[in-house]
Amino acid sequence: MVCSIGYFGLAIALVLVLAAPARADTFKCIDANGRATYTNMKDEIKGKNCTVVMREISVVPAARSAAANPSPAGFPKVDPATQKSRDGARRRILEEELVGEEKALAQAKTELTEQESIRTGGEKNYQRVLDRLQKYKDEVDRHEKNVEALKKELDNVK
Repeated sequence: MVCSIGYFGLAIALVLVLAAPARADTFKCIDANGRATYTNMKDEIKGKNCTVVMREISVVPAARSAAANPSPAGFPKVDPATQKSRDGARRRILEEELVGEEKALAQAKTELTEQESIRTGGEKNYQRVLDRLQKYKDEVDRHEKNVEALKKELDNVK
């Protein structure tokens, strides 16, 4: 009986030692070229220019889940049918906006192409051509970004 308690006590002590958090100092070492390296290995700092940076263990708290922040008791709830209807209406609106934006993009590209083919007599310097075309290029870029954003938003709709 004494032996079993002795082994049991030894096992508990071993578990407690292994379960205890490891504590190691963190060192910042500067080499001859002025570069900093960080280590927690004491054998690596011998003969180097090192200083203790941190003596504590950092613990990052777990992210809070939605279950940890439930809605208040009187908070209004939306039934699934109503929510599905709202999601459908949102999808339709986004699809309509996407169609309109794609038309505007096509129009902007057409205008840019037309302007690129025009060369006026006062634009012997090519930079003037680039300056004149920039607003058309900006318009195309803006519509492309809008189309991309609308497509991304449509992907997120339930």
